[in-house]
Amino acid sequence: MTAVLLGADLGTSGLKLVALDGEGRLVAETEAGYPVERPAPDRAECAVATWRQAFDDALARLLPALGGRPVAALGLSGQMHGAVLVDGAGAALAPAVLWPDRRAAAEVARWRALPAADRAALANPLVPGMTGPVLAWLAAHEPDLVARAAAVLLPKDALRATLLPGADPRVTDRSDASATLLWDVVADGWSGAARAAAGVPAELLPAVRPSAEVAGVAVLGGAEVPVVVGGADTPLALLAAGTADGLLVNLGTGAQVLSPGVVPAPADDPPVHAYADTGGSWYAMAALQNGGSAWTWAAGVLGVAPGELFELAAQSPLGAGGAVFAPYLTGERGGVAGPDDRAGWTGLTAATTRADLARAAVEGVLSATAAAVGLLGGPGAGPVVLTGGGGRSPLVRQGLADALGRPVTYLPLRSASAVGAAVLAGRGTGTPVEPRRTPEPPVAPTEGRGRGGR
Repeated sequence: MTAVLLGADLGTSGLKLVALDGEGRLVAETEAGYPVERPAPDRAECAVATWRQAFDDALARLLPALGGRPVAALGLSGQMHGAVLVDGAGAALAPAVLWPDRRAAAEVARWRALPAADRAALANPLVPGMTGPVLAWLAAHEPDLVARAAAVLLPKDALRATLLPGADPRVTDRSDASATLLWDVVADGWSGAARAAAGVPAELLPAVRPSAEVAGVAVLGGAEVPVVVGGADTPLALLAAGTADGLLVNLGTGAQVLSPGVVPAPADDPPVHAYADTGGSWYAMAALQNGGSAWTWAAGVLGVAPGELFELAAQSPLGAGGAVFAPYLTGERGGVAGPDDRAGWTGLTAATTRADLARAAVEGVLSATAAAVGLLGGPGAGPVVLTGGGGRSPLVRQGLADALGRPVTYLPLRSASAVGAAVLAGRGTGTPVEPRRTPEPPVAPTEGRGRGGR
């Protein structure tokens, strides 16, 4: 009986687990959700134990669906940025601080005060929720906690540490390290200047290993399974989608627009990100914090289940009767919108209906996504591939094609990042696979609709 490769994606609001066979076919998939903890308005946290419980729950549901197939390896994907302080055994000393967290807004000033060359070598927007500013906040406000820590890990690394109790936990990979505001993109290594700005010792930063390197052996379902280091969720979505050119748009809790194959260069607080992938290349990313999370919020306000928002929106005409929705519930990173921008409906009249409000919410997120595409130079001539749970609705696919003025192809992977993690596991254990991709037919823009939606 052929073995399978497992891929787990540790998302912001849930963990997805998939199994691929040797032909790249999806054998089984499942997921387990969890909330983002918000102990204060500017906080976003999650206990590492919550992530491990979600993994165990998902695995318990997945294993019976494998029909007795053995597991050859496990790969991990994870939400980017954030910070998890751990001790020498890899145990978390406090809840993970996540990317939507804004407590470190004032600490970003330390990065702005860096010498111009050091700041430009980071080649990324200066965002409070990234690991560097979060570490700076922790060093200033919880110095005893930082002093007890053996390392700061990224989310997927912290989960991996719980699976490999005998292995050195102080490990990450380039794809996650490059998204911390502690990474010199030009030199392709940790930035001494940024680490000094964070006010933490160099020993706190983890060792950087290849994403496909085996980090240790976990016991899963009573069997020993090699676990590879893993990677960040966005480059693993690229890996799963097979997007070598064009654009990949991922609609999940947030929204990410990825353009592979870029050459990193110094850039002082640019509007788009430059990150390492899980191989030896780089990609550009324009990101929105407010993607599917804005749709979930709007659905709650309108009194419908999240999945019913699109059915309600379909009852309103294109343009939502003039209603316009800004989705920036938690502000943005700059470029499309700023940290202090907020959400809301405008353009309402006495004739505005609930369906119009729903339609405006759908179109508002897609309009912001189109603006993010514009930061990367537009959709270009290559393909536009859409992944993520937010793309399941035909209304969303059509709306994105209209907003971009280009055909959009939806790749219906429950979690492209989890599939990418399974592919990574295969590479690291000498059992490479190419995932089976069965995209939906391309959706063309509505006739007469130009780029920009409205």
